[in-house]
Amino acid sequence: MGQPWRHNQAGDLPGDGDAIDAAKLSALVNANRGKLGWTYTHKPMDIARNRKAVADANADGFVVNLSADTLAEADTLAALNVGPVVVVLDAQEGTKADTVTPEGRRVVTCPATYRDDVRCSDCLLCARAKRTTIVGFPAHGTYRKAAAAVARG
Repeated sequence: MGQPWRHNQAGDLPGDGDAIDAAKLSALVNANRGKLGWTYTHKPMDIARNRKAVADANADGFVVNLSADTLAEADTLAALNVGPVVVVLDAQEGTKADTVTPEGRRVVTCPATYRDDVRCSDCLLCARAKRTTIVGFPAHGTYRKAAAAVARG
């Protein structure tokens, strides 16, 4: 399986503005060979070059999760079939809030957000490119109320 590692605790994929720099992403994919790397992106997927770059990265073993702000947006991203999807949930950190999207896709709350004995390196759900489950992250932190409002649409 290889050494698990997460790219970007904060930030996004390389590129200017909304565009993903495919060459730099390819370099990340190559650096990941033999390892188990994953990341997240809010870059828009209505740009064909972005969809291709993300789909290629996922196919080559570096998992790029598409980040949604609402359950409806999670459905839209999942329908593109270019990578796994994560979503912000309107729930407090430490709360398990499994749900479904408007189109019926299953959303599983990240276990590390409600269990003290689970870390990303234990779970690795976000490191699975071919999963059908959407991973939900409860709104948390200083901007929890604002993030929860966005999640509600």
